[in-house]
Amino acid sequence: MEVVYPVIFTQTKDENDTFLISIPDIDGATEGFGLLDSIEMAKDYIGNFLCEKSDSDIPAATEITEIDAAESEFANAGKSFVSLVDVDLDAFRRRAKGKTVRRNITLPEWLDDMATSAKVNVSAIAQRALCSALGVASC
Repeated sequence: MEVVYPVIFTQTKDENDTFLISIPDIDGATEGFGLLDSIEMAKDYIGNFLCEKSDSDIPAATEITEIDAAESEFANAGKSFVSLVDVDLDAFRRRAKGKTVRRNITLPEWLDDMATSAKVNVSAIAQRALCSALGVASC
C-alpha cells in the first residue's frame, strides 16, 4: 500500500542545512540535514508511525492545497514549503516483521579464520555495511 502525505519542510539558517519537518496529518515532527536526507527522514517517520496500523486505521491525507506552511510549528525558524511525500507502507511492514533471508558470501579463508577466532558476527557486519552502502538509516 502506498500512502502520500503533505509535509512541511522548514529550512533553518544554520550551517548544517537543517530542515525541521512537520507532518500535520499524523501530528509528527522530525528533522533532517539537507533536502534529500529530510525527505528520507519524513518517509521514515511516516512509515514507522503507520506500519503497525491496519489499513482502515490509517488517517486520510489532507489536500496539499489545504496546508499552510505559515501555520507550521516551525514557521518562525526559517523558510517553509509544503511538499508531498510518498511511502511504500508494505516495505515498512516487511522490515518491521524482521524476516531474514540467508545469503552466502565469499571471503578469503584467512579473513574468515580471523573472524571466527575473534567471534565476530559476520552477518551483522555485512548487514550494517549494506545499510551504509545503500543509505538505509534504520538498520
